[in-house]
Amino acid sequence: MSKIVATLIAGLFATSVYAQTTTPATTTTPAASKADVKADKKAAKAEAKEEKADVKADAKLEKKAAEANADVAVAKADAAKTKAKAHKKAAKAKAEAAADKAEAHADQKAAAAK
Repeated sequence: MSKIVATLIAGLFATSVYAQTTTPATTTTPAASKADVKADKKAAKAEAKEEKADVKADAKLEKKAAEANADVAVAKADAAKTKAKAHKKAAKAKAEAAADKAEAHADQKAAAAK
């Protein structure tokens, strides 16, 4: 544990040394600065174009995800509807079976009474 702490402290000192060093100012000629400005503009345009492409790709992914979520919701609703129909059909079949059984039982009693 103490080795880790010592390493972290040494790292802090090392970064403070780099933060305090100053780089010497370089003088540029006007022609060089124009070229730098043009290069910066081109770099900025390229970055903007890349960012625009990234945003488009993200939007497409979000749209696909939303469509998938909608499809899942529709499928769940259909499954729930089918399940409800099956339960209703089963309950109806049970009721009919009970009615048939009761009718058969009544017929047996009537036949036994004769």
